[in-house]
Amino acid sequence: MASERDEPWQSNLKQLGTYIRSQRKLAEMSQRELASLVNLSDTYMSQLERGLHEPSIRVLRSISDGLNIGMDTLLRFMGADPREGSEEQDERPVRAELGIMADPDLSESQKRALLEVLRSFRGNDDQTEN
Repeated sequence: MASERDEPWQSNLKQLGTYIRSQRKLAEMSQRELASLVNLSDTYMSQLERGLHEPSIRVLRSISDGLNIGMDTLLRFMGADPREGSEEQDERPVRAELGIMADPDLSESQKRALLEVLRSFRGNDDQTEN
């Protein structure tokens, strides 16, 4: 049985998995293709996307490189904010992107278009690219 201290951590892992799955789908890759690209087994990739494993920094770096997204974004899901101590700690980029990607009423092409518009408004296209 998980303790109350473990619950936020489990939530972080599930959110990370959801984010990775959404980014993979936006990149139009199968789970098998991403696993192969980042040198992981299909089974392990599936478990990561379901929030069942705590990935190492090496695994997060591989996924970051494979999906061409910022490592800092993945680290924030793990509860480690690389910007901690800086004045720039706004979580809107991650929340906004998650909202767009999780919307079941949007097609994948609509999600891509909205994410591109969102990033252009921010003027920071490389923050969390696909």
